[in-house]
Amino acid sequence: MKATAVNKKDKKAAIIPALGEERIDIIGAREHNLKNINVSIPRNKLVVITGLSGSGKSSLAFDTIYAEGQRRYIETLSAYARQFLGSMERPDVDKIDGLSPVISIEQKTVSKNPRSTVGTITEIYDFMRLLFARTGEAFSYVTGEKMVRFSEQQIIDLIIEKHNNDKIQILAPVVKGRKGHYRELFEQLRKMGFTRVRIDGEMKEMKAGMHTDRYSIHDIEVVIDRIDVSAEAKTRITESVRLAMKQGKGVLMVMDGHNKVHHYSRFLMCPTSGISYDEPAPNLFSFNSPYGACTRCNGLGEISQIDEKKIIPNNHISINDGAIVPVGKRKDNWIFRQLDAIGEKHNFTLDTPVNKIPEEAIHTILYGTDEILKVKESLGSNAHSYSLSFEGIVNFIDRQRQESESSSITEWVTGFMNKVTCPDCKGARLKKEALYFIIDNKNIAELANMDLSALSNWVDKLDDKLSSKNKIIAKEILKELKSRIGFLLNVGLNYLTLNRTARSLSGGEAQRIRLATQIGSQLVGVLYILDEPSIGLHQRDNTRLIEALRQLRDIGNSVIVVEHDKEMMLACDWLIDIGPGTGTHGGKVVAEGTPVDFIKQPTLTAEYLLGKKQIATPAKRRKGSGKEIVLKGAKGHNLKDLDVTLPLGKFICITGVSGGGKSSLINETLYPILSKYLYKSDVKPLEYTSIHGIQHIDKVVEVDQSPIGRTPRSNPATYVNVFSDIRNLFAAMPESKIRGYGPGRFSFNVKGGRCETCHGAGLKSIEMNFLPDVYVLCDECNGKRYNRETLEIRFKGKSINDVLNLTVEQAVDFFSEIPSISQKITTLNQVGLGYITLGQSSTTLSGGEAQRVKLATELSKRQTGNTIYILDEPTTGLHFEDIRMLLDVLNKLVDYGNTVIVIEHNMDVIKVADHIIDLGPEGGSKGGEIVAEGTPEEIIKNKKSHTALYLAKEL
Repeated sequence: MKATAVNKKDKKAAIIPALGEERIDIIGAREHNLKNINVSIPRNKLVVITGLSGSGKSSLAFDTIYAEGQRRYIETLSAYARQFLGSMERPDVDKIDGLSPVISIEQKTVSKNPRSTVGTITEIYDFMRLLFARTGEAFSYVTGEKMVRFSEQQIIDLIIEKHNNDKIQILAPVVKGRKGHYRELFEQLRKMGFTRVRIDGEMKEMKAGMHTDRYSIHDIEVVIDRIDVSAEAKTRITESVRLAMKQGKGVLMVMDGHNKVHHYSRFLMCPTSGISYDEPAPNLFSFNSPYGACTRCNGLGEISQIDEKKIIPNNHISINDGAIVPVGKRKDNWIFRQLDAIGEKHNFTLDTPVNKIPEEAIHTILYGTDEILKVKESLGSNAHSYSLSFEGIVNFIDRQRQESESSSITEWVTGFMNKVTCPDCKGARLKKEALYFIIDNKNIAELANMDLSALSNWVDKLDDKLSSKNKIIAKEILKELKSRIGFLLNVGLNYLTLNRTARSLSGGEAQRIRLATQIGSQLVGVLYILDEPSIGLHQRDNTRLIEALRQLRDIGNSVIVVEHDKEMMLACDWLIDIGPGTGTHGGKVVAEGTPVDFIKQPTLTAEYLLGKKQIATPAKRRKGSGKEIVLKGAKGHNLKDLDVTLPLGKFICITGVSGGGKSSLINETLYPILSKYLYKSDVKPLEYTSIHGIQHIDKVVEVDQSPIGRTPRSNPATYVNVFSDIRNLFAAMPESKIRGYGPGRFSFNVKGGRCETCHGAGLKSIEMNFLPDVYVLCDECNGKRYNRETLEIRFKGKSINDVLNLTVEQAVDFFSEIPSISQKITTLNQVGLGYITLGQSSTTLSGGEAQRVKLATELSKRQTGNTIYILDEPTTGLHFEDIRMLLDVLNKLVDYGNTVIVIEHNMDVIKVADHIIDLGPEGGSKGGEIVAEGTPEEIIKNKKSHTALYLAKEL
C-alpha cells in the first residue's frame, strides 16, 4: 500500500491512504471528547483503532461512524416506519464521505432470553432439526423397537401372509386413553351398521343407550369385520382395511384366533405396543414450539421448585419465633389458629423447636391435609370453632405464584424457590417422542450437548453412515452444517455446545459468534465495526481470529476493529492511534499509518509495540502469608473433580485456553461459596466436595466492568462516597450555619437546594415528535443544578457546582488540607482517572474506567489485609499504559496483605503474577484439569501448557 505524507511542517505528519484508494473521510468529528478531528480510513482494509481507555476510540468508531451509518439507513425508510423506530440523533460531525452500510458487532448485544442458545443464534440447530425431521429413524419409547409405517397395500399383503387360514377380526381404534361416557359415539356407530366394540380389551355387543364410566380412562375399538383369511377373500379384506383405516384415522388392529393383537398404521407405529407418532416435522425438535417442547418445563430444561430449606431455614427455633419464614413470628391471625389446631392434633405446641416436631406434622404444615381440623376462634367473650382442611404452606405459595399478577408477590414467591433440572426431560427440553428419533445412535439433545469440535467430527463422518436415499436428502443440510460449524471453529469457539444459553456467554464469545455468522452470510461491500473481539481469547487462538477478520475483508468488506491486542495491531492494514491522553486530554489522532510506518512515529503505543516501553517483570515473587484456601472436588460444568490450593497474600492468575473451566472454577464455584459463607448470599455454587481455610478471610469483592450507576445522576463522587464529605464541608461553612443549611441542601437529588425547574439535572429534555428528544441547558440554573441561594455558599471561592466540575487532578490540590476528602480523591488519581470530573455522569464512563472507580473505592477503605479480590479479565478495553496503572493498583492491594485472583489471557498481567493456575489442556469436554501451577518461572518449564509457550516469550 502506498502512503503519502501531508503537512510537511508538522513533524508528526499523519500518513493518509494513497489518493487512488477508496476511503471513508470523516471531517470535523466532535462527539464526546473528540477535538474536531479529520480522519481518512482506507476502504476494504482491516483497520485497527487503538489508544488509552477513555481517549475517544469508541466515540470515533461507534458514536460517530456507526451512528451516522445507522441514521442514514433509517432515513431511507418511510415516515410511517420511522415513527415506530424512533429517529436517530445525528452525531456531532461536519461530514462523512464514502460510508457503506454499517454492521456493528459489539459486546453488549447478548440476548438475556433463556430460550436463546448458541444453536438458535447461529441457526445450526435449525438445520439439525431439519436433518432429524427428514432422515431420523423413529424408535418406540415403550419397547425400544424401530417404528414402522405401512401403505394400505402392504397392510393387506401382510394380513394375507401372516394370518393365512386363520379367523381374524379387523378393529379400528376410535378412542385412545381418554375419559368420557361416549354415549353419542356408540349411537353413531350403531347407525353406521357396526354391531360389536372392544372396550378396554373386552368384546361387547352394541345396544341402545350403551355408555362407559365417565371418570375412567378408556380404549375403544370398533369391530369392522370378522374374516377367514385366504387368497380368495382378498377383495373383502381390502374393503375392510380401507374402512378400518378411515374409522381409525390411518391406524388399524388385527386380532388373531388366539386373541393376540397386531398393530398396523400408515404413520410411524410401534409394532408391539401400538403407540404411534405424528409425521416428524422440524418443529417437533424445537424447544421453542408447543409441538416439540417438554410439557413440564415448556422447553426451558429446568423448573422452579419450592425449597423447604428456604421456608424453614433454621429448625432449632419454634414456629412462634418465626421458624416458618413465609408466615413470620406469632400474630393473632387465621393461619396461626390453623397451625395451633395441627399442633393439638399431633401433640406439640407452637413454642416447640421445629426439629422436635414429628415428621408427619411438618409434612402436614408444608403440604396440607384433607383431614378436617377443628380451629378455635374467640371474639371477645364468645368462642367458636370451625372444621376445615389445611392447604399447606408450600401449596399456598405455589397457588400465589400461579394466580397472582402482582410483581411484588411474584418476587416474594421467587425467594422461596430454586431452579432444578426438569424431571420429565432431564434437561433435554424436548418431548419424549422427539428424543426417540435417532441418527447414527444419537438423538438431537445428545448432539446439542456435544462441544462443537466433537459435533464437527460427527457431521463429517455422517455421510458414510446414511442410506443412499437419505444421502440425497441430507446433502444440502450437511453442507450448511459443515460450513456454519467451521466458521465457529475458526474463531476459536470449539469448546461451546449448541445448548449453551446465550445469557451465559461472555461479551467476547457472543461477539465472535456474531462474527462467524456474518462471515457465513457472505455479504459484500459492508463496513463492519468490532469492539475488542479478542476478549476472552487465549493467545493460541488469536491467529485464527485475525484470519477470520481477513476473510471478511477479502470477500470485499471494510473492517474497523477497536482493539488493544499487539498481534492484531501488527497484523492489520492500517492503524489509527487516538490520544495523547484520556478524557479531556485525548480526542486527537496522534498517529496513523500502516503498522510498518506507525511504529516509526514517536507515540506511546509505538513505544510499547517496539518494546522500548514495557511492563516490568517483578525481580522476585511474593512468598504470601503462608495461609491457604483449599477447594476440593470441584465438578461443575467441565471441571474434572479438581482439587485447587489458593495461597493467600499473593497475586494469583487463573489462565488457560478459552473454555478450559476458569470461570466455572472461580466465578461459579469459589465466589458463590465465599459469598455464602461471608454474606449469607443465595447464589448456589457449582458442585464441589469441601473447602478449607475459609476462616482466614473476612471479605470477598468481585470487581467487574459493569457500570457504577445506570442513571445520569450517579457520578464518581457519589460512588466513592466522597460527595457526602464534600456536602458536610459546605454545610459546616459559617454562612450555611447562619442560614440553617444542612448537608441535604447541597444534594441535587432532593428538594431544597437543587434547581426545581430541571430537578437538579442541569438539563431539560424537550420532546420532539418526529425527532429524538433534545437536551438543552436549564434556563433557570444554566446547567448548574442548584438554585441561586445554594450556589452563594462558597469554599475557597468555589460553589458546590464548581467543585463538581473540577477534574480529579484539580480536586487533589483543592482539598489537600482535608484528609477525609483528599484520601478518597487521591486514590481516584492513583488509578489513572485524574482526567474525569467529580460530577461526571457515570453513564459516560467506559468499562475500564468504571472498574478503576470500583478499585479506587476499595483502595480508599480501611484495609484488613484479609480480603479476596476477584477480577475476570480486567484488561478488557485497556491500553498497555492502562494495564500498567491497573497492575500498580492490584499490587498495592496485595502489598496490604490481601489476595487478588485474576482470570486473564493477557501476558503482561500473567507475567507479574506470584502464582499461576493453568487450566486445560483444551476447551469444553477436553478441559477442566489443572495443567500446571506455580510461579511463572515454573510454568514455562511445562511442555503440556499452551500458556507456557507464550509466557516464555515474555519472561
